[in-house]
Amino acid sequence: MYEVERTELISEAVTNAYLQKNWENKLKEFGYTGQPTLKVKTGIFIQSLKFANSSDVALSGYIWQRYQDGIHDAIKPAPSETGFVLPEQVNSGDTIAPQEAYRVRVNDEEIIGWYFEATIRQPFEYKLYPFDHKTVWVRMWHYDFAKNIVLVPDFDAYQSTAPDRIFGMEKSIVLGTWNRENTYFDYKPSSYDTDFGIADYIGQKDFPELHYNIIIKRKFENAFIIYLLPVLLVATLLFAALLTVSRNPDLISKHGFNTSGFIGACSALFFVVMLAHIQLREQFSGSGIVYMEYFYILMYIYLVIAVMNTYIFSMNIARWLAFIHYRDNLIAKVAYWPLTLTIIIIITEAIIG
Repeated sequence: MYEVERTELISEAVTNAYLQKNWENKLKEFGYTGQPTLKVKTGIFIQSLKFANSSDVALSGYIWQRYQDGIHDAIKPAPSETGFVLPEQVNSGDTIAPQEAYRVRVNDEEIIGWYFEATIRQPFEYKLYPFDHKTVWVRMWHYDFAKNIVLVPDFDAYQSTAPDRIFGMEKSIVLGTWNRENTYFDYKPSSYDTDFGIADYIGQKDFPELHYNIIIKRKFENAFIIYLLPVLLVATLLFAALLTVSRNPDLISKHGFNTSGFIGACSALFFVVMLAHIQLREQFSGSGIVYMEYFYILMYIYLVIAVMNTYIFSMNIARWLAFIHYRDNLIAKVAYWPLTLTIIIIITEAIIG
């Protein structure tokens, strides 16, 4: 994952200042005497976005570039060529190569647009699920990346690229369990330990790669209903079962309590938790433990402790464990919810802060 400071590009002036400081000045320091930096204005419009799995995002939309006469003649793509490369694209059986959608001339510029469908693989962090935000980025190179060509955002193509504006996305886009938060362009300097077999490859160290970023926020309600609600119901049922634990003959006859029945009920609750946990884990294969998983782990511990507590109490053994035998197992019943809520607060504070 990229570990660089976010530098949001909001205007052409900001972009030029960034490139002057972080690229063109560095070229002078490196003693570069080749061709001057060529800037190609590039824009993007996303029409669909879908998470294929925990690390792959399927996107579709349009990417266009402006080529100015007399400046970009040597690098302008032919009708059979695509002017950009998506280096993080994952090939799949249903992947469609970018197709030229239009080529129009405006004064001394030729604007070429391509329709693309791509599945992009990116490292996402799910530790805070379901309170997580995601930044989906589209990383773009010029197709002739061996030359000193830098893609710059085509700000004139958007009504506004201010920090609080969402641009470059279909307004009616369907994001499923996500909400749009923000979009922006930025550069991320990338270095490579290879020259791709190209002599004097210009982009081997700290080359500014243009990224279009989409910040989305997960809808909590969906995750709550699917994954958290079953755990809360299991916790409630376990508490109800714990209330039936007694050595009082009247209460035993009324509740029908017996040790084997309690252990059987806990076994059934265990399988409910386990199946829900497996379903959650399948969503984030390859990721570390996510926030919501700690509730499943807590329920596993509770079920084991409840079985041990009930067995010791009902068999009237280990009399030195006074907190179990005290007043018909009262401490376990009274402490159940306060202890549960305290642990939840501690987990939340430790993970989410």
